[in-house]
Amino acid sequence: MTTLTFFLLASLLLLAIGLAGLITRRTLVGMLISVELMLNGAGLSIVAAYKSTAASDVLGQLATLFVMGLAAAEATLVLAMILVVHRRFGKVTTKEISLLR
Repeated sequence: MTTLTFFLLASLLLLAIGLAGLITRRTLVGMLISVELMLNGAGLSIVAAYKSTAASDVLGQLATLFVMGLAAAEATLVLAMILVVHRRFGKVTTKEISLLR
């Protein structure tokens, strides 16, 4: 097996753990962590793909930095929404928030 295969399996594992966490978590913070894991898996696969092809390594690094920037912006917005929901309802579990409508 090549190193590309190992990196892609690791990124697939991160994606699977993130998806399982997104499905099973009940709190908004747990869901945010799961989405972050999925984005880290995507960044790892981008770097591995660019490292093993003839394309420039700089392009892979820039694409991964773009994914990391998106993840940081997403985390900031979601944490702000979680604070608003917690102040308004006093709870951050998805089941209780959907029942409060």
